[in-house]
Amino acid sequence: MLKSSSLYAAIDLGSNSFHMLVVREIAGSIQIISRVKRKVRLAAGLDSNNMLSEQAMDRGWQCLRLFSEHLQDIPTSQIRVVATATLRLAKNADTFVEKASEILGNTVRVIQGEEEARLIYQGVAHTTGGPEQRLVVDIGGGSTELVTGTGAKAQQLFSLEMGCVTWLERYFSDRSLTEENFAKAESAAHAVIAPIADTLKTHGWKICVGASGTVQAIQEIMIAQGMDELITLDKLRQLKYKAIQCHKLEELEIEGLTFERALVFPSGLSILIAIFEALSIDNMTLAGGALREGLVYGMLELPIEQDIRARTLRNIQRRFQVDIEQATRVRQLAEHFFLQVSKDWELDLRCRDLLSSACALHEIGLSIDFRKSPEHAGYLITNLDLPGFTPAQKRLLAALLRNQHGPVDLATLSQQNALPMQQAYALCRLLRLTIIFASRRRDDTLPALRLNTNAQNLAVILPYRWLAEHPLRAENLQQEVQWQGYVNWPLKLEERNSSNN
Repeated sequence: MLKSSSLYAAIDLGSNSFHMLVVREIAGSIQIISRVKRKVRLAAGLDSNNMLSEQAMDRGWQCLRLFSEHLQDIPTSQIRVVATATLRLAKNADTFVEKASEILGNTVRVIQGEEEARLIYQGVAHTTGGPEQRLVVDIGGGSTELVTGTGAKAQQLFSLEMGCVTWLERYFSDRSLTEENFAKAESAAHAVIAPIADTLKTHGWKICVGASGTVQAIQEIMIAQGMDELITLDKLRQLKYKAIQCHKLEELEIEGLTFERALVFPSGLSILIAIFEALSIDNMTLAGGALREGLVYGMLELPIEQDIRARTLRNIQRRFQVDIEQATRVRQLAEHFFLQVSKDWELDLRCRDLLSSACALHEIGLSIDFRKSPEHAGYLITNLDLPGFTPAQKRLLAALLRNQHGPVDLATLSQQNALPMQQAYALCRLLRLTIIFASRRRDDTLPALRLNTNAQNLAVILPYRWLAEHPLRAENLQQEVQWQGYVNWPLKLEERNSSNN
């Protein structure tokens, strides 16, 4: 039974949606207990004099009455409630905030733009893997936050007065999806970004992550359409042209775009296109957390680990009682194989990291049952929260673990979009071979072998008479030759002759 003192809640009163996150802290990370989101569209209730309409305030209060039930068992000191862009602008914000605080039984704090940006960065830093030097982009309903930082420290904080709801009302008020409306929206966004663009580019970044509903929606569209997970300017422009072909907001249909997101999608897309162009962004991935996670981790005062993925892998290994020594043995052998084929198969650092992660987790299915353990492992990875890994990377890991031995299911591998297909196939082949060679669970039984590649052909060069001296693994390897052959992955086993042994 959960103790109330172990629970923490963060509520974000945004311009488009209100969000509530309830968690408990476990082993330096958070376990999500509840996540509630409601479209309130508060910004749509602002008139030309920045007065919130009674109808908009009523929508917000009704949502908070729903949230308040979740808060009754959580200590007030472990709850944070913040309001952002719309309530920063509204002249009658005090009226809304006073009643909202009464409904929730907690103080609602209207935070300034730089504080919002700082909290967003903290949420990203605690939950998103990749290089330490990053640019974070969050397109909200009424404001857009741009933050650069390194590791735990945010270094440049900007909050810009543009958002998907406000841009909807200004540039798509006629509900027409025309080239002209998009051009006006993008031009206006460029003008807002221009004064800070050089400052941001001078600082630089190694990875760009998006933490907004717009980026989430784009990621879902790309998944549905079989694209890889990297958001690029070309892909954004393709989506814009698809939207224009629909002519009207009410008729906007793009595979993977949800009905509830469709209304503000074109306006958010226009802002994101302008950001990519103004800052010369190569690509962007989806962040693992943002403002609410920043609030929660701030209450817990947990340190930000340099390698979030390593923390996640350790926590899962402990939770499912993985044999750490065997996982390490498999990882080291896989990395040895990787170095031998990476040049010919064009495998990069991203591939190596994902292969290592698969090795660390490949035996978690045993915690359920030996029978069908690869299927169990794939199911667990699909459904576990994996801070530091993007949704696309989770799908790839699940596909690799489902295919760690037995017949290869190409359909499962084809459903991932973290890597180009040939790279995903290569990681699968290396993982399968590694598991076979490490199956004795002893370092002193690993052979001195090497891999040779020629296009997609793979040859395993073994010591002289190794197959005869290790009949069980030899049998497994012969079976593996057949299984990889069934999916047109040529695999050969060769032994060095006695003179070269």
